[in-house]
Amino acid sequence: MLWRRFNGEPIDLPIKSAVEAAIRREHEAGNRLKVCIGTDSQVRSHETEFATVIVFLREGRGGFMFIHNEKTLTQYSIKERMLVEVAKSIEVAYELCDLFTLYDVDMEVHADINTNPGFKSNEALREAMGYILGMGFAFKAKPEAFASSSCANKIVN
Repeated sequence: MLWRRFNGEPIDLPIKSAVEAAIRREHEAGNRLKVCIGTDSQVRSHETEFATVIVFLREGRGGFMFIHNEKTLTQYSIKERMLVEVAKSIEVAYELCDLFTLYDVDMEVHADINTNPGFKSNEALREAMGYILGMGFAFKAKPEAFASSSCANKIVN
C-alpha cells in the first residue's frame, strides 16, 4: 500500500512504522492524540476510487492525516461499496491497533454511512456497525464520521 501526506509527500516507511513515528513525535511534543480511520469512495464511469485516511487529532491543537488511494474496475451495488469502504478501514485499524494500545491512543473507525433511513447508504448501516464493533473498535457513522465523510471525501472528489 502506498501512503502519502495531505501535501502529496509520499510516506516511504511501512505505514505501521510511519504511524508509530508520528505518535512518538506527537507524544514527545506533549500532544494527546486521537486517531480516526475512515474510507470514502467515488464512482466515475466504470471506475471506483477509494480513499482511506488515518486522521491524527491533537487535543486542542489541530491535526494531520495520512492518505491511501486505490482504484478498481469492479462494479458494486451501493451496499457492497459501503461495506468495502468499511472493510478497508478495518484492515488499516487492525494493522495499527496494537500501536494505539501501546501508546494509549484512542481510535475510532468512521463509516460514510447515513443513519437516516431515507438515504441509500443506510442499507449497510447494521452490517457495518456489527462488523466494526465486532472487531472491538469504536464506531461512528454520519454525521459524526468526519474521517470518512469529510477528510476521505475531499480526496476522492
